[in-house]
Amino acid sequence: MDRLEAMTILVAVVETGSFTAAGRRLGVPLPTVSRKLAELEAHLGGTRLLTRSTRRLSLTASGADYVAACRRILAEIDDADRKAAGEYVAPRGELVLAAPIVFGRLHMVPIVSEFLAAYPDISVRLLLSDRNAQLLDDHIDLALRIGVLPDSATIALRVGSVTHVVCASPAYLAAQGRPKVPADLARHACVTFDVAGTATSWSFVGPPGLRSVAIRSRLSVNTAEAALDAAAQGVGLTRVLSYQAAGAVEDGRLEIVLEAFESEPLPVSLIHLPRQVLPLKTRSFIDFAVRRLKARLRSPRKSGREAESG
Repeated sequence: MDRLEAMTILVAVVETGSFTAAGRRLGVPLPTVSRKLAELEAHLGGTRLLTRSTRRLSLTASGADYVAACRRILAEIDDADRKAAGEYVAPRGELVLAAPIVFGRLHMVPIVSEFLAAYPDISVRLLLSDRNAQLLDDHIDLALRIGVLPDSATIALRVGSVTHVVCASPAYLAAQGRPKVPADLARHACVTFDVAGTATSWSFVGPPGLRSVAIRSRLSVNTAEAALDAAAQGVGLTRVLSYQAAGAVEDGRLEIVLEAFESEPLPVSLIHLPRQVLPLKTRSFIDFAVRRLKARLRSPRKSGREAESG
């Protein structure tokens, strides 16, 4: 029995949640997946690693400990392969990056394009998703995260911050008036978006502190781009992250309002797993990208503040 192959299959089954999905990920027939796991459990003295039901798979207590050990072993083997391939001697090899979809499109793609031109021996796999991928499980070298990071073993490099902003088209504000305080939103049409499409209130800071304001959603969408497009067409006010609105604000399609009440800034960080020595491809990208990300996140924004004060 090839124990490393069996470990890889076991980890894939746990991560994908099914034998079929694991087989698709690895390009292994379903009967082979079942047979390899049976052989592994037999090798371990008949220890049951997985509990199977008609609806789901779950790890036994022994299985959870074993899978954690498998992940460490496979990560060390991957690290050894990288060393043997020379990734610690010269910046080369594939670099796997992860970022939120809109941030990645607006900021990471241009930076990665410059980076590839500067480092011809490095290739990049850029994974754009609003789901926070797991660095170890998904074999990711660096990830861009927005928000306060939970306590973890990852190393975080702060590159800037963003905040939530409320914005609308100049035509809408001219016709309906500019909200001066969050309570004014009660008389405005709003465009909302979140994963469930059910947002009914927005949060702000200011006297007497954090406040939640009920809003009237005329249109609910599930992406920031759609919310921004609808707001630019005059449907109503929308609330997004500052980097998401930056382009539309800069070209005059949207204006930011209620700036004095914006919520606390959210940190933006590049994170990676701790290593005694980082591969040069990773170190090279950090050195290349951090300065550029900081510059992009420091960019001034046109917000219509003068219009509010005037």
